[in-house]
Amino acid sequence: MADLRPFRALRYNPERVDLKQVVTQPYDKITLAMQEGYYDASPYNLVRIILGRKESEDNTARNVYTRAADFSADWRRQGILKQDAEPSIYAYSQSFVAPSGETQERRGFIALGRIEDYSEGVVFRHEQTLSKPKADRLELLRATRIHYEQLFLLYEDPDFEVERSLDRVKAYSPFRVTDEYGVGHNVLPISDAAVVASIQQKMRDKNLVIADGHHRYETALNFRNECRAKSGAGTDAPHEFVMMTFVNMNDPALVILPTHRVVHSLSGFSVDEFHNASRNYFAVEEIDPELDGARATTLLRERGRAGTALLAVMANRAFVLHSPKEAVARILDGLSPRQRSLDVVQLHKCLLEGVLKLSEESIRNQQNLSYLRDASEALDQVRKGKAQIAFLMNPCPVGQVRDVAFAGEVMPQKSTDFYPKLLSGLTAYALD
Repeated sequence: MADLRPFRALRYNPERVDLKQVVTQPYDKITLAMQEGYYDASPYNLVRIILGRKESEDNTARNVYTRAADFSADWRRQGILKQDAEPSIYAYSQSFVAPSGETQERRGFIALGRIEDYSEGVVFRHEQTLSKPKADRLELLRATRIHYEQLFLLYEDPDFEVERSLDRVKAYSPFRVTDEYGVGHNVLPISDAAVVASIQQKMRDKNLVIADGHHRYETALNFRNECRAKSGAGTDAPHEFVMMTFVNMNDPALVILPTHRVVHSLSGFSVDEFHNASRNYFAVEEIDPELDGARATTLLRERGRAGTALLAVMANRAFVLHSPKEAVARILDGLSPRQRSLDVVQLHKCLLEGVLKLSEESIRNQQNLSYLRDASEALDQVRKGKAQIAFLMNPCPVGQVRDVAFAGEVMPQKSTDFYPKLLSGLTAYALD
C-alpha cells in the first residue's frame, strides 16, 4: 500500500534569488563544466550542496559534506530557503520538445512517500545500483539531514483519475523556470485537504516503480535503518519518508531515451574479428559507415519494429545486428523471458561480454565503457578516434520497464533515460 503524505517543502525564496540561477540538473547529470557554470551563476546555487567542489585541504573535519551542511544551515538562517507554512502536495509539470519534434507536457506531483523495503512489494526497482554513489549520497544526507533532490516514481493509472484530482486546483505559481535545455518547469502547492485526501486515496493501491533515483532511494532506505537503530522512533518519524515525484506511466508525454554504449581503450581490437564473432549471435548487415545520428535513429526505429536491432559503428565500418540466433538463447539461458527480450541485455551478454570479453565488473566500473544519450555524440567519439566502437540502441519501452520491475528483476545499469530530468532545487524535504 503506497503511503503518501503532504509536507511543508523547503523552497528557494523568489524574493531573494532568481530561481533560474539556483536550480540544477540532478547531481549525477552534472559535468565538471556544468558544475563550474552553476558556481558562477549564483552564490546560492544548489550545486554547492548536492555536488560541491573538492578542495586540496579537505579532511575528515572539513570537506564537501561539512560545507554542504554549512551552506544549508546558513541559507535557511538568511531566508534564502524558506519552509512553506502549510503542508502541501505540489503539482509539477514540465513542458518540453520531444525527440519527435512535438511540444509536450508531462504532469505529476511531489509528495512524501513512505520508504519501503523492496520485499514489501510496494516500491520496485528496475536497475542495478553501485555502492560508491550510495556511500556518497549517504554522507551528504547525514550531514544536511535534508533531501534536496526528488526521486522519480512511476505508477499506473490508465483512467487518469489522479490527474483529474489535480485538475481541481487552478492557481498561479511563481515557481516557474526554464532550464538550460529549454524545459519549462512549473510547481504549484496544493494544500486543500479534500484534494490531498482524494489523491492519497487514489494512490493507496498503486505499486510504484523507480524511474530515476535508485541510488538515492536506497540511500534513504539505509539512512532510515540507521535512524531506527539509533532512536527507536515511531513509524511516522521524518526519516521514514522521502520526497518523491509521481508520474503516471500511462502519460503519453512520458519519454524514455536510449543510452548508447561507447567502448574505448581495448587492446588488439579488430573490426574483422568483431564482425565474424558477432555473426555467431546475430544476423549482421554492413551499412554505410557515414550515417549521421538522425539516420541511425531512424534506422534503429524501423528495424526495431521486427524485434532486436542494434547498430555497431566503427571509424570506417558499420553494422546492423538483428534476428538473434540460437547462440543468444544459450548464452541467456537462466534469464527470464522478460530479460531475454531486452536489447540491452542481449548487447551486454552477447557483445560486450561474449565478443569483446569485457567482464561484468569492468562494465560496472566503466573501465572501457562510457554512456551517451546523443547518437551523434557517440558517432563523433568513434570518428575522432576517442573510441573504437559505438553501440546504438532503441529506447526501452515503459511496458518492459514495468514488467521487469514488477517481476522483481533488474536491468543493466543505464538501461533507461527518462526525459526530461526532474530539476533539483524546486522543493526540498527537511527532516529537522
